Parts: sequence; structure tokens; C-alpha cells
Amino acid sequence: MIPKRSITTEDYIKAIFRLQRSGGKVTTSALAGQLQVTDASITGMIKKLSGRGFLHYERYRGVGLTPMGKRMALRIVRRHRLWEMYLVKFLGFSWDQVHDEAERLEHMTSEELEGRLDRALGFPRSDPHGDPIPTVEGEFDLRNHPALTECKCGDVVRVLRVSDDDAGLLQHATRLGVGLHKKVTVREKREFDGSMVIKVGPREHVISRQMAKAIFVEFV
Repeated sequence: MIPKRSITTEDYIKAIFRLQRSGGKVTTSALAGQLQVTDASITGMIKKLSGRGFLHYERYRGVGLTPMGKRMALRIVRRHRLWEMYLVKFLGFSWDQVHDEAERLEHMTSEELEGRLDRALGFPRSDPHGDPIPTVEGEFDLRNHPALTECKCGDVVRVLRVSDDDAGLLQHATRLGVGLHKKVTVREKREFDGSMVIKVGPREHVISRQMAKAIFVEFV
């Protein structure tokens, strides 16, 4: 059995970055929930990271990354997503298996190794889930694509990204044939529970609102 990995400074910075990207207020409670640690641990680390210039915190207004903190977050995210791509492309991992492995590897990656990973992969712009990979300069695609829940009956869309927050959801998507660049037709939207009937290839499937919210698309 693999022991649980300890939470690092980089994990805190990346978690704040993810919460900021989701558009919500980054409270200490939200951060504790994201990292599954106590509020007391969060408070101590916030003070430490504030003192080092990585973030700022105002009571009742939440936590935010400074420019230096954002640069670090983007570097961690870049390494994480490069590793996810490498694990899928060269080592035969499926897209639902790579997150935890990449979490461990991202903290042990030098600039030299990062560069070689990038070259070996052919300088990819997105990871196996469709999330953009930041460049060395920290630039990446900031466009927010609509979730499947925003589509209407009859819409035909192409899948651009699937949230990697839940491995079980990714496994279910695979069973339904829902993957990156796949065309999906919305057949029905059910108001009573938010579920949807979609067509992927020749087959129709019923998916939950939770799953539809995790699939991001473009109209075709």
C-alpha cells in the first residue's frame, strides 16, 4: 500500500490557483476542503506563504496569489499536465489513472527534465483531459468553453475538455465513448433532475447533470 503523500507548499499554491480559476472566493474553508486538511493547518501555511511573498490574505476577502505566487502555480500546473500527457502517450496509462501519479512527479521535476518532457511529447498544448498546458513563459489558453448543461436540444457539439476531478466520472465517460474531440448530439434535457439524453456515434445515453457539468464543448 502506497502511503499518503504529505501536503507541500506547492500543493497549497496550486490549490489556490485552481480555486481562483473556478471563479469562486478562495476562503480558508474552501482551501481546507480542496486539500482535505484542517482550518488550523491552512491558517499556519497562509501566514508562512504570505511572509514569503507568494500570496496575500485579507480577512473576509479571502486568499489570492501574488504575481510571484501565480508564476509558481503555473510552473507546477505545467509540469503536472506534461507528466499526465507523458503517462498516457508513452506508458499506457488511461486518462483516469494519471492524476495521482502526476501529483507525485511534478514535485521532483527539474527545469531540464521539464524541457525534455516537452520536447519528447512534441510541445503539446493540452493534457489528456483537454486542459491547457502553460508555456514556459506562463501563457496558456484562458478561454472558458460552455459546459454540456448549457446546450439546447438538437445542438451538435465537440468535446474539448472533461474535468479530471473525479476518476469515476472519467471511467464512465470512457464507457459511453465520450472523449476529446468526439461529436455529441443533445437529444433531450430533463427538467426534473437535470439529466440529459445524448447521442455519441450511433448510440444514445442518459447522463446525469453532474456529468454534463463536467464536459466542456464547442458548437459545430
